[in-house]
Amino acid sequence: MNDITAVAPRQNRFSWRALSPWLISAAVLLILPFVLDSGTAFTLMNVIAVNIVFALSYNMLLGQGGMLSFGHAVFFGLGSYAAMHAMNAIDEASYAGEGFWAHIPVVSMPLVGMIAGGLVALVIGWPFCRRAGTAFAMITLGLGEMVAAAGQMFPSVFGGEAGIYGNRMVGPQWFGLELAQAADVYWFMAFWTFLAVFAMWAFTRTPLGRMSNAVRDNADRLQFIGYQPRNIRFMIFIASGSFGGLAGGMAAVNYEIITPESLGLIPSGLALLMAAVGGLGVFYGPIVGAIVVSLMNSMLSDYTEASILYVGLVFLAIVMFAPRGLGGGIEQVRVAAREGTLGKRLPGWLTGAVAVVLISLGLVLLIELLFQWRHGDDEFAQFFGLNFVAESVMSWVWALIMFAAGVAVMRVTKKFREDNA
Repeated sequence: MNDITAVAPRQNRFSWRALSPWLISAAVLLILPFVLDSGTAFTLMNVIAVNIVFALSYNMLLGQGGMLSFGHAVFFGLGSYAAMHAMNAIDEASYAGEGFWAHIPVVSMPLVGMIAGGLVALVIGWPFCRRAGTAFAMITLGLGEMVAAAGQMFPSVFGGEAGIYGNRMVGPQWFGLELAQAADVYWFMAFWTFLAVFAMWAFTRTPLGRMSNAVRDNADRLQFIGYQPRNIRFMIFIASGSFGGLAGGMAAVNYEIITPESLGLIPSGLALLMAAVGGLGVFYGPIVGAIVVSLMNSMLSDYTEASILYVGLVFLAIVMFAPRGLGGGIEQVRVAAREGTLGKRLPGWLTGAVAVVLISLGLVLLIELLFQWRHGDDEFAQFFGLNFVAESVMSWVWALIMFAAGVAVMRVTKKFREDNA
């Protein structure tokens, strides 16, 4: 009796601990519209929601299955096109007042995109998944370019360069969502994002999700115990394509336009960027990466014309110096706190952070000064209330001093960090 009563509270704590991230996430989604109630904030949150699902679907391939893909945007784009055609069919059926599409609500368009993405992955996945590693990456690169070219060649399906437009305020309305404003679209996005993230997390807990990690880590050993790596990759490919199409359906409702550019290499690279920045080895890593990259793409352009360059520099810095991404860093801190070693490791991490900040400030100032000098702008770069202009030698000197100080701090504290790792 004593043993049973001792075990029961531990099981209850475990269940609440596993449930708490989802309760907190739901609470945040419910509170955000009342904290950030501007139209710009809603628009940005809707973009982040699409990118979260897109990045997590890509992580199913690379982070869980070890399958580097340069054509993941194919599923996203074709899912968007399928949802857009379905929206137009709903629009036409609404005028006629009859037909199958007259009874389908626009809020279900992510399901249309999911079905389209899954079917495409089902058709092309079997021959593609015969290969792994670099060969698979090159195959998906060719797939992406081929489908993007087809988008220009078949305007009746893809709309040519102008793409296809749609109207999300048609058909029957569910839950009172008219989808007229960005604030209305937010609740639609919040529901599908929460549902998709939970479904992808649940996938990681299934036997197939566990075997996806096995095929990533040691495909030969998996084959030795009786499982065909090709079959596992194929099923992961279908699941990833389905959720990529779901993200495309969300994007179709949000943007009300889709062009062949969404099928090409740039959106596929965006998915890789978000997953890598956030951390491929942690489930919530791509969520963090999607938020960070979306904020950088949306907000940096208000302060500098070199915003795209900074996004690329962040990606390079993460890959070179923090390969586990931002999520991996968060996990390191969490594990250290749980093991009681945070006090020992924190000084080393803080000195490293100071070095990174100094190096970053120096690089940013150098880039801004170079940009001003190249274009002959009369504007100035402002740091901590100080103005720096390209014509002043001291501006360049300060940039070099910050960069050199960061490198010096990094080198001096390297042994200290290694001893306390």
